[in-house]
Amino acid sequence: MDQNETKVLNGYHVVFLVHLVMSGNILLTLPNLLSPVGFSQWWFPLLFGVFANLLLIPMIWIALKYNQHSLFEIHELLFGKWLGKCLNGILIVYAALTLSSVIEGYLDLIQIIALPDRTIIGPLIIFMILLVYIVSSGIKSIARFCIISFFLVIWILFFLKWAIGEGDIKHVLPLFNFTKQEFFTATKNGFIAMTGFEIILFYFPYIIQQKKAFKQASLGIWITVLVYLLTVFASVMYYSEWQLENVMYPVLYLLNAVTLPFLERVDVLAISLWVFLILTTAAAFLWVAKKGLDSIRAKEKWSHLYMIAVIVFGIVSIPFPAEYQKMVYERVYYINYGFMIWPIFLCMIHLLKIKKEVVK
Repeated sequence: MDQNETKVLNGYHVVFLVHLVMSGNILLTLPNLLSPVGFSQWWFPLLFGVFANLLLIPMIWIALKYNQHSLFEIHELLFGKWLGKCLNGILIVYAALTLSSVIEGYLDLIQIIALPDRTIIGPLIIFMILLVYIVSSGIKSIARFCIISFFLVIWILFFLKWAIGEGDIKHVLPLFNFTKQEFFTATKNGFIAMTGFEIILFYFPYIIQQKKAFKQASLGIWITVLVYLLTVFASVMYYSEWQLENVMYPVLYLLNAVTLPFLERVDVLAISLWVFLILTTAAAFLWVAKKGLDSIRAKEKWSHLYMIAVIVFGIVSIPFPAEYQKMVYERVYYINYGFMIWPIFLCMIHLLKIKKEVVK
């Protein structure tokens, strides 16, 4: 295929891809994840935004050096065919398990809130069919779905005004009443909310204006930070420290403060719309896993998409012990932290390779 035909992502596609892939279902639990620092958590999204933007720099740098290649191909160019394929295999497993985690987290939520006496198989089948349909048209289709999802869901932030109105502004001060250990725990638990922006390493070759990708991706990151900041700020004002620590889905229950004469269960409406955010995150990781399998087998086949979808369906539907499942998904999230700093090592290896070639 001609390279010009693969350039399909405009700047606004990049912005919404970065933002929506990050949003997922972590937002619903973010105040709970940050509860070790108590009320001081409200400014942590700003700190996370700074960290994410700094981590974005080596990602864009290495991507620009290999601007016609995705991360899968970069691995083979830097490490050789066999080691590169091994690394790509790890990435496929990581993407599939992350996808399974995102889907299962959402299905557990709707089972607890909306369908307590029913199995998840029916909703899971519908979800997977929609997911495969979105991904089957490629990365531009996912980007367009991200834009649609943004405008369908963003207005829910309006409901935060009820929580802020009933909250206590005194909760936001003082700012630094936590220990170093509490800060470390909250950062370790909460920074997972920034997962998703690193997917740019895989769709970078499809971006039309690649030299502007850093600015576009940064805008996507800071839109996410703004959403997190507003949500966590409202939660801090509305809840007590005990509630922040013990309520599993504080953002969802935050909507119980909303009083509308024509709508009794705003939380159920929010869950219904939240599926769009879950689909955007899940679609991106399914696309990554499919592209990874393409690279390992050195051929593009849509059967790879269906293979991965069936595997993920099996992982989610099989009733593994809760403790084992939690352990696996937690390890996947920790691997994500390693993946975020991996481009730094790729940059170093690239520079060493250039230096070695100059010496020769």
